[in-house]
Amino acid sequence: MFESLTDRFDAVFTRLRGRGRLSEADVDEALREIRLALLQADVNLRVVRDFVTRIREELVGLDLSKSLTPSQQVVKVVHEEMKRILGGETLKLTYAPRPPTVILLAGLQGSGKTTTAAKLAGFYKRSQGRNPLLVAADLQRPAAVEQLRVLGEQVGVPVFSEPSDPVTVAKKGFEEAVRLGRDVLIVDTAGRLAIDEELMEEVRRISEAVQPHYTFLVIDAMIGQDAVSTAEAFHRTLELDGVILTKIDGDARGGAALSVKEVVGRPIVFASSGEKLADFEQFHPDRMADRILGMGDVLTLIEKAEANVDREQAEEAMARLQQGQFTLEDFLDQMQQVKRMGPLSGLVGMIPGLPKELRNAEIDDGMMGPIEAIIRSMTPAERKDPSIINGSRRSRIAKGSGTTVNEVNNLLDRFKQMQSYMRQMAGMSGLMGRAARRATSGGKRANPKKKKKRR
Repeated sequence: MFESLTDRFDAVFTRLRGRGRLSEADVDEALREIRLALLQADVNLRVVRDFVTRIREELVGLDLSKSLTPSQQVVKVVHEEMKRILGGETLKLTYAPRPPTVILLAGLQGSGKTTTAAKLAGFYKRSQGRNPLLVAADLQRPAAVEQLRVLGEQVGVPVFSEPSDPVTVAKKGFEEAVRLGRDVLIVDTAGRLAIDEELMEEVRRISEAVQPHYTFLVIDAMIGQDAVSTAEAFHRTLELDGVILTKIDGDARGGAALSVKEVVGRPIVFASSGEKLADFEQFHPDRMADRILGMGDVLTLIEKAEANVDREQAEEAMARLQQGQFTLEDFLDQMQQVKRMGPLSGLVGMIPGLPKELRNAEIDDGMMGPIEAIIRSMTPAERKDPSIINGSRRSRIAKGSGTTVNEVNNLLDRFKQMQSYMRQMAGMSGLMGRAARRATSGGKRANPKKKKKRR
């Protein structure tokens, strides 16, 4: 979503890095480019003005650090201000002293509210170790209740609803959560295509009935500045605690994310970054500022790895890799674990220091499909020792995987090169280890034999 904005900032900082000192004219030029970049990203005009003004004030009275160049100081100031307009600090999730903690979701129809309810329930169960209950209080949209039941089953969370009115469903849902000992209650409410009095009255009455600890507005990031006006309208009625942004993996320009906190005064709490139910994460303003400024997001990358990668399996694979014994079976296992972490293009964007052309490269996750099919069409012996794969075996593997013999050959050739490289790395690692041990022992052999004196 922030790709074009990242490119614009990258161009500004690149020009600044080429100058030893920054004149007032250089700062004015940089701020002008930053202003244009934000406006083209559909950021609220008042937010842009305040953002640029604060940066100018910071730079004018800044005592230059001895450890940073003037251009690095500009990057530091812009980063701090970017973090500020995104919300400053990550919202710390707290829980009611007497369960359940009630969370009310509101929003317009089409914002992804029902799917978000299931994703949020999955987040609390998976990441927080909680036992949530979903309440389907959207009785306006056909099949909304059934949709939530299907999604709830997928994340392993029960759903409560009944054919009455939304307020009664919400009340009874709360009672059901108490009866079952559920510690988090998530209430999905109805939406409309536009804000109207009937919608606001209904959601207000539900809020009064369940007294939520958190009221979150679900906003489609694709609608730009309309998202901000929607948030303002709901905030006047409900007093929002935060915003959940959906579809941030789309091609929207990012204006909603950069405007909502400054205009509405409520932070972005969660962000939905894909269609899968696991593509949902807590929103961290500092990490998002890093991503926008092209600095990567190592912490989120680590969290994804910890949540999706089997540590014991990874350590065993690393040991075999260092010994030069990495097989196609290991390669297949690693592919599966990487796929669980999310789209490859999103993972690449989190790696700091990548050049622009790699960061913005089109990475098709479908490219992994044929490779996976080829390896799965092999026997265990073939995966362990690809050297036994002769012409007839290659033909069988190609037919079994729906690929060509040429594609099978290409995979085997690339894997052979990778194995050779790994053996070289393992050999270098061994040499360096032996050299280090000799250095620490003063260059002498361990337990040297004493020479006999000549008589």
